[in-house]
Amino acid sequence: MSLKVQQTEDGSSTLFSEEFDEIYHSRHGAWQESKHVFIEAGLKHLLAQKTEIHLLEIGFGTGLNALLTLAEVKDSPAQIHYYGIEPLPVDISLIEAMSFPQLEKTPDLKADLRAIHEAEWDKKVSILPNFHLHKIKQKIAEWTTDSLFDLVYFDAFAPSKHPEMWEEEALKYITSLMNKGGVLVTYCAKGYVKRNLKSAGLGVEALPGPPKKREMTRGTKLVGL
Repeated sequence: MSLKVQQTEDGSSTLFSEEFDEIYHSRHGAWQESKHVFIEAGLKHLLAQKTEIHLLEIGFGTGLNALLTLAEVKDSPAQIHYYGIEPLPVDISLIEAMSFPQLEKTPDLKADLRAIHEAEWDKKVSILPNFHLHKIKQKIAEWTTDSLFDLVYFDAFAPSKHPEMWEEEALKYITSLMNKGGVLVTYCAKGYVKRNLKSAGLGVEALPGPPKKREMTRGTKLVGL
């Protein structure tokens, strides 16, 4: 897959996929979008309820969501079991070419980002005593697991570029991997995606989106389904 590094408006880098004609994060700010959607609306929302979280990210990509998750819990008692699904892993040379000015004052997090990308695929690795990473090189539709998840970061390419990921059947499968009361967060707020999430068994909320985006979506698996 042909990828190019691009800078976003908050100074952080992202990648552009020529194959999908799609950018990995918002051009208005990769760092701030990931923090708003996945950390603020997802991780922190759930940490208010429990301190041990089994987390599934669909679209591991640059590892930014994993890094921000690690940073959030680094000095806390929380235990994170982080599974990242990615059929097309990003080469570490591209990660090294990316810029995150937000990390300039936190060299330990720079080292953590490298450790995240150097972690072996398809194997559980403890990056920190409370952050356990399992990167999975596979398509979500082809992956089977006995694990159930409390939190899902749904960060696939946009519906216009990768529509099958957002169809009802795919979302029902993802919901089947969630614990009752589990939470799914995504940057996407399209009406038909919300309807598909509801059909999959989630109670759906429209939340304020990151800068220059009106809305995002959070779904909670309804008790009894």
